[in-house]
Amino acid sequence: MNAPELAADETLEPRARSGPLDQARLTHLMGYAATRASVALKKVFAKHLGPLQLKAVEFSILVLVASNENVNQKQLGQALDVSPPNLAVTLDRMVERGWVERVRSTEDRRSQIVVLTKAGQQLVQRAEKIAATMENEALSVLSPAERLLLLELLLKVSQPRPRRG
Repeated sequence: MNAPELAADETLEPRARSGPLDQARLTHLMGYAATRASVALKKVFAKHLGPLQLKAVEFSILVLVASNENVNQKQLGQALDVSPPNLAVTLDRMVERGWVERVRSTEDRRSQIVVLTKAGQQLVQRAEKIAATMENEALSVLSPAERLLLLELLLKVSQPRPRRG
């Protein structure tokens, strides 16, 4: 059996596709849509808070420590779903930068409380001012009611569920 002959203008070389890709087989998946939105919002975060040399997890830690007295590493790790080793590395970096300190708990000597330094307090104030409006452009396609609904639904999906069975 002979291979079909190619016309003079046909080639066996694949050509790069031009134009946008068909994503229809993915756009019905919540995870795909959430990931695409997350990528867009991470770019916004990097653009606005990146100049402060602040990562998203560091920002979250700073805000949680500023909002909660006597918070320890375990509580931070649980709130942010960060493993103890990864959280320890992140906190070490934040201590080196002078943003937080670990202080031995007076109630439980085995526990260390994470507290903001003066520099950490100033940084979290600056960062929260920026964060208050940094997502406006990315979310401008949504009405205020849609923004609130999206936030409510995302928080609902992210909540831990009781185990069954």
